[in-house]
Amino acid sequence: MISAPGIGSGLDVNSIVSQLMEIERQPLNTLSAKEAGYQAKLSAYGSVKSAVAGFQTSLQGLNSASRFQTLTATASDTSVFSASTTSNAVAGTYSLEVSSLAQAQKLVAAGQASSTAAIGSGAETTVTFDFGTISGGTLTSGVYSGATFTSNGNGTKSITLDSSNNSLQGIRDAINAAEIGVTASLVNDGSGTPYRLVFSSDSQGISNSMKVSVSGDAAVGSLLAHDPAGTQNLSETVAAQNANFKLNGVAVTKTSNSVSDVLEGVTLNLYKVTSSPATLTVARDTASVGNSISGFVKAYNDLATTLKNLSGYDAASQQGAVLQGDATVRSLQTQLRGILGTSVTGTPGDLTTLSSIGVAFQKDGSLAVDQTRLDDAMANHFDEIASLFASVGKSTDSLVSFNSATSSTKAGSYAVNVTQVATQGKTVGSGVIATPLDIVAGSNDTLDLTVNGISVSVTLAPGTYSTAQALAAELQTKINGATALSDMGVSVAVAENAGTLTLTSVNYGSASSVSITGGTAESALGLNADTPTAGVDVAGSIGGASATGSGQLLSAIGGDALGMDILINGGALGDRGVLNYSQGYATTLSNWSTAVLASDSIIAARTEGIGRSITDIEKRRTDLEARLVNIEKRYRAQYTALDTMLSSMNSTSSFLTQQLANLPGSANE
Repeated sequence: MISAPGIGSGLDVNSIVSQLMEIERQPLNTLSAKEAGYQAKLSAYGSVKSAVAGFQTSLQGLNSASRFQTLTATASDTSVFSASTTSNAVAGTYSLEVSSLAQAQKLVAAGQASSTAAIGSGAETTVTFDFGTISGGTLTSGVYSGATFTSNGNGTKSITLDSSNNSLQGIRDAINAAEIGVTASLVNDGSGTPYRLVFSSDSQGISNSMKVSVSGDAAVGSLLAHDPAGTQNLSETVAAQNANFKLNGVAVTKTSNSVSDVLEGVTLNLYKVTSSPATLTVARDTASVGNSISGFVKAYNDLATTLKNLSGYDAASQQGAVLQGDATVRSLQTQLRGILGTSVTGTPGDLTTLSSIGVAFQKDGSLAVDQTRLDDAMANHFDEIASLFASVGKSTDSLVSFNSATSSTKAGSYAVNVTQVATQGKTVGSGVIATPLDIVAGSNDTLDLTVNGISVSVTLAPGTYSTAQALAAELQTKINGATALSDMGVSVAVAENAGTLTLTSVNYGSASSVSITGGTAESALGLNADTPTAGVDVAGSIGGASATGSGQLLSAIGGDALGMDILINGGALGDRGVLNYSQGYATTLSNWSTAVLASDSIIAARTEGIGRSITDIEKRRTDLEARLVNIEKRYRAQYTALDTMLSSMNSTSSFLTQQLANLPGSANE
């Protein structure tokens, strides 16, 4: 019995079946080749998406108008001062002469033999710090004579001492832990009574000198009580001093060496007195703008190169790229060139195209920068360059400002009309505060109120308040320090006029409100019959279309301005000028990139189609492979049967040959 193909007849069944199956597998090889082509296209589209995503990332910084409006501040002598700027600064050159630097007052107590020994009996003692200005008199060996002290009205700060903390170390730690605007330290001067307590005001300037009052243990009072206009148990080692300087010849006095309210948009940090005038130069940051534009050009060229390499033809190798002639890539290339070849509308000046700043297409399709033209544009139209790249809104009314827009907002010029200006919620006291007023703990020190719908209770620091202004400052500090309000970004401004308090929410709009609800200090502060007034939202229209208000923010809900938000910072009712809005190239290209990468984009549709084709190929391959198994079985069965038959025929032939040879008369006989 034949047990393997070919054994009986010598027929090579395995080779025959293998060659036949190679022919049968040709459709499978064709499918694999198609799948490989589709996979290559998928990978190429992935490269396109990656390139577009990288391009969009590179545009992020260019979407901000502030990127093109930065200024630099340069000091001629950095040992004298340094400076920084915001976009509000104005380019120019300024002369700076510093005659004195601001400094904080320092007081030192008499030396003690021990830093840990108790001072006094340990009876409960209140140490109160007030801050103000020392005027007149003379200073001799750290002690004033004939001087006066005037509180700055910001309220007093107190700590409590008892037997647990009535040592020098205990007093130091209690003051520092309370964070009351004074830093305490201990100095060892090496004498027989070496340990000396030093107080330093945390704020510079002559209006932040210290007055220390002690109520309780006499021993603590004899060590710490200090009134520049009276008994002075502390010695002044450093006098409070203002910063005095001249900016372009104008004399300026400030309580700090960091000054941000003298030159708009510029912060000065003073370091030393000048022997000769120093120079501050505020200039437009043309280098940064130039780098940003060069970065934009490079980002475009990188993307264009990627698209070209994925869809072009290499003449040297005579091979086309994976996406050669691809309609999707051609469409992207056309869209890109179309965007960059279109003028920007809504710009406030003459710059409307890339070529107007020296950026133009080259013969090979890339962008290049003509530095001479760019320098000329920055020299003569610097303020307009931002509108070529970012979304920029500029109003003809100084109290109307652009806030934001969406992809639905169309570039153009929009007339602004205001029918209602936003206001702040507030409440006005009904009585006049009788000063001086003693605030006593547990007696008349609490106030309950609601600000913007948030209810809080605050406790005023005990002490004697000589003016209504001082009480207003203390109340404002305590309210704004309430966690329930500060966590929500809510605060108030407390003002005093002729002894009457007004509490105003810093927020604008219908959600802004202040009302007094109770407290033991309500009557003393003249707030027991207050008159609350809720804020209102701004109302009006943008470009003639409807707009809704939220606080000072006016939002277009219709027309071409749909999605635009503008701020109305007060002013008159009626027509408020025109707001010019432009969507620069970076903004438009970023929106284009978002659309290209979206789930419903042309790339997504193309890759989904390819994915379906690959899935279909996989199904067809599975079906074909299953069919090939059966075909191979059939071939093998057929040729095995043939082998068997041939073997049988060979056996029969041999038998017949033998029989014929044995017949009478055969040649063998």
